[in-house]
Amino acid sequence: MTQGGLVSQLVAALLLAMSVASWVVILWKVWLLRRAVGDVARSTAAFWQSASVEEASEKVAAFDREALVLPLIAATKIKANGTLASAGDKAQQLTRVLRDALHAALHKLQFGQVLLATVGSTAPFVGLLGTVWGIYHALIGMASAGQVTIDKVSGPVGEALIMTAAGLAVAIPAVLAYNIFGRTIGRIEADLEGFALDLRELLAPTLVASRTALPPEGADFPRGGPAENLTPTLVASGTALPPEGADFPRGGPAENLTAPASTPDESR
Repeated sequence: MTQGGLVSQLVAALLLAMSVASWVVILWKVWLLRRAVGDVARSTAAFWQSASVEEASEKVAAFDREALVLPLIAATKIKANGTLASAGDKAQQLTRVLRDALHAALHKLQFGQVLLATVGSTAPFVGLLGTVWGIYHALIGMASAGQVTIDKVSGPVGEALIMTAAGLAVAIPAVLAYNIFGRTIGRIEADLEGFALDLRELLAPTLVASRTALPPEGADFPRGGPAENLTPTLVASGTALPPEGADFPRGGPAENLTAPASTPDESR
């Protein structure tokens, strides 16, 4: 790229850097995702074949080389007593820690996708910039020479057109890799989300059961005054209670609390 000037050389250097960076990410993600697909499948299978969560953690550690499933299991054991993280229902706390662990695992899988998308979308325009500048530089050279010959035109123009081809050569592999990796990451993400949901359903009943149990149905209420013991009796009999603060009609409370018994018609 000697006939296009400094701008053409900078464009060529930028395209070379973009190509090297994208190919490094492509090769790394091929290696990462190939391991991740197998690790997630083996780790989840090992977890459900274990007798306890502790045993499952040991088995998963041997299969989960990329640490995608193990952080989900470890997140269920984190305790944050005395903080806002420990406030609320236990099932909600479990949902929060699993969501955070899942986001961390997906961030690892998504790493490099932005670079591939950027290279795939901008490399053709970078190459086009080099082409436009090269043609402009060639026209300026022909105008200063005063005499136009094919050898003076073909060199600069051909070099400028190569920049467009170079931009496409950089962009096409990045776009293809981005689409293929996105589909693979989506499949792994679905597997991890399903495992996190199953793990929450497995552990949430245990956490809820550890809370203070309510009195069993039919249990005797503690002894107290008449106002305390009349309420369960009225609720059990289906009698509606008067609203709080309402005045009793004629008679004392003892007269109105007992519903009048139905009597047969005296005329019969």
